Amino acid sequence: MATYPAAPDPLPRPVIDSHCHLDMGYDGDPMPVDQALAAAAGVGVSGVIQVGCDLTGSQWAVEAARDWPNVWAAVALHPNEAPRVHAAGGLTALESELGQIAELARRPEVRAVGETGMDFYRTEPSGRAAQEEYFRAHIQIAKDAGKALVVHDREAHPDILRILDDEGAPDRVVMHCFSGDADFAREVTRRGYFCSFAGVVTFKNASGLRDALLAVPPELVLVETDAPFLTPVPHRGRPNASYLLPLTVRTVAEVRQWPLAETCDRLVANTESAFGAL
Repeated sequence: MATYPAAPDPLPRPVIDSHCHLDMGYDGDPMPVDQALAAAAGVGVSGVIQVGCDLTGSQWAVEAARDWPNVWAAVALHPNEAPRVHAAGGLTALESELGQIAELARRPEVRAVGETGMDFYRTEPSGRAAQEEYFRAHIQIAKDAGKALVVHDREAHPDILRILDDEGAPDRVVMHCFSGDADFAREVTRRGYFCSFAGVVTFKNASGLRDALLAVPPELVLVETDAPFLTPVPHRGRPNASYLLPLTVRTVAEVRQWPLAETCDRLVANTESAFGAL
């Protein structure tokens, strides 16, 4: 059973984890939701966006948002799910699952459609057509529901922009776990997209990502854990959870040379600009 790191010092003001997976474990069972939320609240993380990665996970996210007042949901089929669903059941299965995601997206507990996008790291070229088709479908679902779009982009920067430009992006787009350089940050923020930074920004070898953080306009910076993954320094390689978000927040404040309390206030305002009042 994986053991979780000690809690960091609390933040001076509340923040919100804009992307986590409470239903997923890291080398074991997930932390119980009540325990995860209490630990987060204890260090100033007042709420979380719970993100679904498949139909079951999206349904779970909606139920969690209904049961916990400081949880809000995002629903989608993860980019790596599209080729799997298509291979198992063909276009009919994919359309059926997308239809159910569209129904979930209209629920008030749901604040975003995602995570969706393109992933060229885990998906073979043969699966990319299905991945692109489902990304386009999710863009339309987000627009129809009036919800933010949370984009998963792994080694697919040009295609992500091509598809969003081609389809016409929703009013609010969040680049989840931003992984581009400063030039790409300027490209996406020129379009008005939010850039969400996870624990990777704390890694010693992530100087390029910190340069990207400096290129993002203050009103478009978000933070997230992507828990239980991408644990920030000094706990890299151990399980992540929302209560570790202060480590990333402090790095953002240091890189941007913002006072910590002001950083917290700015991040909450940005999170609500992306996802609505929380």
